[in-house]
Amino acid sequence: MVNKWSEKEKVFVGMSGGVDSSVAALLLKEAGFEVTGVFIRGWYPEFLTCNWKEDRRDAMRVAAALDIPFLTINAEESYKREVVDYMISEYSRGRTPNPDVMCNRHVKFGVFYKEAINRGADYIATGHYAKMDSNSEEIELKMGEDRNKDQSYFLWNVDKSALTSTLFPLGNYKKEEIRSIAKKNNLVTANKKDSQGVCFLGKVSMKEFISHYVSPKEGEVLDPYGEVIGYHPGAMLFTYGERKGFTVTKKGTEDKPRYVVAKDIEKNTITVAEKTNDKFSKYNKEKVLIENTNWISREPEESEELLVRYRYRQPLIRAKLQKNDEYHIVIFDEPQESVTSGQSLVVYKDDVCLGGGIIM
Repeated sequence: MVNKWSEKEKVFVGMSGGVDSSVAALLLKEAGFEVTGVFIRGWYPEFLTCNWKEDRRDAMRVAAALDIPFLTINAEESYKREVVDYMISEYSRGRTPNPDVMCNRHVKFGVFYKEAINRGADYIATGHYAKMDSNSEEIELKMGEDRNKDQSYFLWNVDKSALTSTLFPLGNYKKEEIRSIAKKNNLVTANKKDSQGVCFLGKVSMKEFISHYVSPKEGEVLDPYGEVIGYHPGAMLFTYGERKGFTVTKKGTEDKPRYVVAKDIEKNTITVAEKTNDKFSKYNKEKVLIENTNWISREPEESEELLVRYRYRQPLIRAKLQKNDEYHIVIFDEPQESVTSGQSLVVYKDDVCLGGGIIM
């Protein structure tokens, strides 16, 4: 549990209409807080259908069942500028962004946090599976108890000033426990499926969404030797490690899955390879550069033994950091595959999330 909870302090809980944030509000009320539920309204394109109104209705029903006030905060402008426009810009450059990371920084721990404090809240809270810890000098963001659901990866870029006034009530719980608590308290969200990906996409793929704003052109698929073996709808739409979405026309009788190992945005080509191919490992990375770093409790020391991950739920990898005036160099203990520009590389010391940066 979060340290130093005090009775009757005011906390605004971001309620998305899902089971996690519903139980977060319940736990905080049971802990003695004066709780207000808040639905954060984002931006939704006119050409897609999003169920945000249903989600808001579910959040309202939970708030009513808990007998707590309920508000809606409009974060449409910030969401469009800092999340959607950023996402489109990054894909246009051939990079693969993390929209959830930017949503957390600018919307949940930006617009929502500022609005809550301005309305007299002592804290904000969310349904993230993570922990906040504090000692005499610094706060620490830690991985959640449920390692399979741990969401510290998406929180590395949150401004430290917001985290000092944040509670994560689910940090010490497993997902199945949260479901059980919701059912025991007859919350309407108890059996609701977890949301997947960006809300406004609905059943539309990211490729379809991006294609509405940019004009990708069909290009060639190459093998590791430079031979044309197929075609694809646009190099900017692919990320390293992807194995679907392109067409291979030159096939053998025993072909194995091929993965994107390289792409050339100017030439509009992607290179794919089987993991058994003798040239597959040449695309692995021994080190990467990260930019736009954000450090929470402290910045890592030069050549300190660290753990990192560059994909959500990826096993932690041993690495060291070096730095210069513009960026940090992350040196992996062992070469890594499918390291993708635009993604977040998050840095840990044991179970503490120190921060991270964007892969260049």
